Amino acid sequence: MKLSAALLAIALSAPMGLISPAAAEELTRTELTPAQATAAAELLLEALKQRQGDVMHDALATPIQASVDVKTVQARLDQRVAIDATRIVRVIPGYNTTTIDAVVTTGSGDEGMLMVLDEDGKLLAWKWTDRIQPIETTALDFTRDLAAGRWIAARSKMSLQLQEDLAPGDLERKWTKLSKVAGGFRKVKDAVIAHQGGDQQLVLVSVAFGKATSNLFVIFDDRGRIINVDISRDFV
Repeated sequence: MKLSAALLAIALSAPMGLISPAAAEELTRTELTPAQATAAAELLLEALKQRQGDVMHDALATPIQASVDVKTVQARLDQRVAIDATRIVRVIPGYNTTTIDAVVTTGSGDEGMLMVLDEDGKLLAWKWTDRIQPIETTALDFTRDLAAGRWIAARSKMSLQLQEDLAPGDLERKWTKLSKVAGGFRKVKDAVIAHQGGDQQLVLVSVAFGKATSNLFVIFDDRGRIINVDISRDFV
């Protein structure tokens, strides 16, 4: 299992506080090539179009696959409106993940879709781009606060226990180092729920930097409070 899937498994099982430094690695560009990512995304889109639950389930990242069975995936696909066509708009390699912008065409017209792939080309998370849920909104606001240097505002969105572990200065140091390593902040792009429901929920926030796009891991409890963050994977 490569880094992104491993980090996801850690995020879904870790106690409150920072992700263990022993599990973290230096920030590295994904080894998945654009051609490999495109092929993986095309497979996913075709499975979505043809409502192939077994193919879709097999294409999920290991931690996600373990949390849902084929029957559930098939039931969700069967509830979707018929898809006439799909196309990939852009492939964006990042740090340990690749983001795919795609368009799905139904009888109602075009609808944007965002997918996040791990190092193996497996699906970590996906969403329809015009649909925002509450924890996605909080994760986006949290990241925008960091990007704007609003350390106290960002910290206020955390659980009290996490606030005890992370002072405003800690947030500033981690974000500043990530921004420097990644070539400077450009913009917060979107958020995708990778895991929802239960004691821990995971949202990936896609952030464009000068050198690449990075997906920040923001973990929530069942009440929508931030209990864990992976801002920078060097933890120095």
